[in-house]
Amino acid sequence: MWMKNVKLSNFWDALLTSYWFLPGILALGAVILELIMLFLDHRVSLEHLGWIFTGDAEGAREILSVIAVSMASVAATAFSITIVALQLATSNFGPRLLRNFMRDTSNQLILGTFIGTFIYSLLVLRTIDKSDDQEFIPHLSVTVGILLAVISIAVLIYFIHHASTIIQASHVIQGVSEDLDKAIDRLFPEKVGVNPPANQLHLGGISPDFQWQAYPIKAHRNGYLQAINDEKIMNIAQKYNLLLQIKYRPGKFVVKGCELVMVWPRERINKKLTHKIEKAFILGKERTERQDIEFPLQELVEIALRAISPGKNDPFTTIRCIDRLSAGLCHLVQRQFPSPYRYDDHNQLRVIAKSVTFEGIVDQAFNQIRQDSRTNAAVTIHLLKAIALIATYTQNPQHHEVLQRHADMIECGSHQGLPESQDRQDVQEKYNTVIQALNQNHEIEMLRR
Repeated sequence: MWMKNVKLSNFWDALLTSYWFLPGILALGAVILELIMLFLDHRVSLEHLGWIFTGDAEGAREILSVIAVSMASVAATAFSITIVALQLATSNFGPRLLRNFMRDTSNQLILGTFIGTFIYSLLVLRTIDKSDDQEFIPHLSVTVGILLAVISIAVLIYFIHHASTIIQASHVIQGVSEDLDKAIDRLFPEKVGVNPPANQLHLGGISPDFQWQAYPIKAHRNGYLQAINDEKIMNIAQKYNLLLQIKYRPGKFVVKGCELVMVWPRERINKKLTHKIEKAFILGKERTERQDIEFPLQELVEIALRAISPGKNDPFTTIRCIDRLSAGLCHLVQRQFPSPYRYDDHNQLRVIAKSVTFEGIVDQAFNQIRQDSRTNAAVTIHLLKAIALIATYTQNPQHHEVLQRHADMIECGSHQGLPESQDRQDVQEKYNTVIQALNQNHEIEMLRR
């Protein structure tokens, strides 16, 4: 995958997940709006218009004071409600979902609207002047302040609805599922360099003594590998005629001092080039879904596991998560998985990357749910339904082997976890449906060949 501005993209993502950026922008907008309105009040007289505030200085002060005090109280209340919603989300869906709520721009805009209205009213209030020799009443500015108060009331009504919606399981699951679909569209098919020719062996460009002769570039700190600037890595490899083997893929935790990338031949490496390569790897405190396809998958799995835990015993939420996981995998199997071997325009091997596999993704999606749902017939049957559905979207024999392996494990686990013979029989019937779907697709593939 080509990413021209990986650091800028990560920085922008960090801004959007903060609770100060958008409110700060709206607060600055309130200051600019106050300056514009005061300029118009000094230059233009609009008292003849029926909708413009025409009261005296004392009335203007009272109105703006009420708006400012009200907005401060509403902003504090909204912030408190938001914190409570975040606490509920963390306890119900897991701490890793907290970032999804922090990224909710609606809450940020709502909080920014209240703060902006408060700042605007306060700034206009200080300009009202009533002395013996002159009097200045910013009629237009006060009118705009009243309009902002009305807008804030409408925003408050929306906030009450929104706050009660974002903590619903269906809303959270749908949001994570959309993140998964976006990640699939963004990462598959991944293209860095040129795919190798059909008659070229993948390992043809690697020296037999690569591991001994390559120079290891080590991680300079601990953290999750959030992103790799693939374009920069490829350009460096081409410019200096190097072969780079990347030891980690985005989403993995990197320990300080471990080998992050191997560079061959080692005699071409110097401190400047080492620093350039290090800058292509972005480490952070937490995982993100920008280049990590497994992260949204694991978020759905975490919701499913919490729902099926003995303390909650909510298999319906788990089934919803399985539906979303199956939809994401159906989307994924129609995409081309990138090769770990990346070639340049001249068919020269330049980069060996750690790539995700279909087997690894399916394991991430189903293993833990399968292990924790052996005693639940409904969830077990739904897992088999999901596998049968995924099987209809792919004719890849390797995909079929992975899906059948999981179906076999689910069917075997049901014998140990389900005490009722009728439940085991229902699972067996659904298992037979999966095998039939897999065999049917296999026959179709053989006919195509």
